[in-house]
Formats: sequence, structure tokens, C-alpha cells
Amino acid sequence: MNSLKITVLVENTAGKLGVLAEHGLSFLIETGGEKILFDTGQGFVLKHNLQRLDLSLTNVKTVALSHGHYDHTGGLADALSMMSNPTIYAHPSVIDPKFARNADGGSRFIGMSGLNRDALLHSDWIRTAEPVELPGGLRLTGPIPRIASFENTGGPFYRDTGCTESDPLEDDQAAFIETGNGTVVILGCAHAGVINTLRYIQSLTNNRPVHTVIGGMHLHGASEKRMNRTVTALRELNIRRMFPCHCTGFAAAARLANEFPGRVSACPVGTIVSMEADA
Repeated sequence: MNSLKITVLVENTAGKLGVLAEHGLSFLIETGGEKILFDTGQGFVLKHNLQRLDLSLTNVKTVALSHGHYDHTGGLADALSMMSNPTIYAHPSVIDPKFARNADGGSRFIGMSGLNRDALLHSDWIRTAEPVELPGGLRLTGPIPRIASFENTGGPFYRDTGCTESDPLEDDQAAFIETGNGTVVILGCAHAGVINTLRYIQSLTNNRPVHTVIGGMHLHGASEKRMNRTVTALRELNIRRMFPCHCTGFAAAARLANEFPGRVSACPVGTIVSMEADA
């Protein structure tokens, strides 16, 4: 089985002296002798935090993008400038226009910027329209089936400025790897639904137990009904460690910590989550 080390490079909170926070997410994943950059945050703090954490992307050969929102792709061009011709794994729809409806009925662009889109288009880009294995043994789900009736994308997301065409966020995907203790799941925003994501990953791993989940669960606007059903499903999955962050929301993270005492931890910038091969 694989050993694993995940370092939080970008997150909404900061947990070490000198690092910076922003609304975004980025992880450096080390496994099987490979380093993989999973998402890139908004792009304002990635380079700074790498320096403060004494890390480098020089030897990183693989980038995975969970979906095409600005807070996960904004640092792509910067990250690529620190690497030597890496391979990028992302769904074909990652570059599609993406908008969110404002409270006043207007809209705002929340997709990939032109700079980062161009950087992606001029790179070695593998389109993940199905599950795929990356170097080192990390796997990507590709598109996730939407099965759970209580889950949705988590917000008023659209494909156009007039907010007439809903965006199902088909590009949403997660990463996972099997270890001696069970499967470790790395989420971007879980727009497909955290339970949909976890159940799909189990279907891809012969129903192996999920040991650890880290990342955004997009529950910050979840109704009480959705939270109740999410908690019930998580209890059935019997996950040993959860690191809800980014778009999970404070109230939802607190609820999870209360429901699963001793199993839920914060993961601000600088956090390291690891799993040994013989664990």
C-alpha cells in the first residue's frame, strides 16, 4: 500500500508563523515517490506560502485541478512558472464560463481567468472524463454520479451572465489513494456532493473503507435537512479522520466536530496530514 503526505499550501485560515490565508485551496501531495499539486488557490499566497514552508514546486511533475472556479485555479500560471513542463489533469469543462448569482439578482464571474486558461491550453493537459491514475498511485474520480437526493452543487451557479442556464459543475472531481488503513480522499469543493463523492470512490475501490477525508465539503449554505442526512451518511461510512476546510463553512465544521468527537480537525495553511505505508 501507499504512504502519503499532504501539506496544506492554501486555505481560508493560516496556522503557522508567516504564512498567509485566502479564500481558496491547494495541497501538495507526496506519494509513491511523486509530488502532485492539487489545486492552486486564488494565486495571491501560493508562492509566499511555499517559501515560508520551505517547499518548492521545482520537482513537481503533476498538477490536478478539482474544478474550474477561481479559488482553485487562480494560481495555475504562477505554479506552472515554477515547474518544468508538468502534466495537468482536469476535466474538459474546467475552462467553461462560470458565474454565480448575487443577492441582488446580478451575477459575477467565478471561473478561470484568461491568463490561467491560456496557461492550461498551452500545457500538457490530460482531460479527465473518467477515472484516471496519476503517477505515484493517486487517482482522480473524473465526473461523479449525482445519486443522493439531498445533495446539490451548493450554490446558485450558472453558465451565463444572465443566470438562465444552471451549471451542474460536471468538472468537479476528487482525488483518492488506497493506504494500509483505508482510502484517503482529497476534496476540492465537493460540488457533486460529499456523500456522492465518497460513495462513488468506494465503488471504485471494491468498497474499501474510507479512513481520511480532507478538503472542502461545500456545506456552508446547507439546510438543516441536508446536514442531518450528511451526518447520518458519514456515520454509516465510519470515517476515522476528517479535515473539513475551505467551503465547508464554520457552522458545518462545528457540527461535524460535535457529531464525531476526536475525529474532526481543522487544517489551516501549514498543516501536514500523513499516512504510513504500513499503517
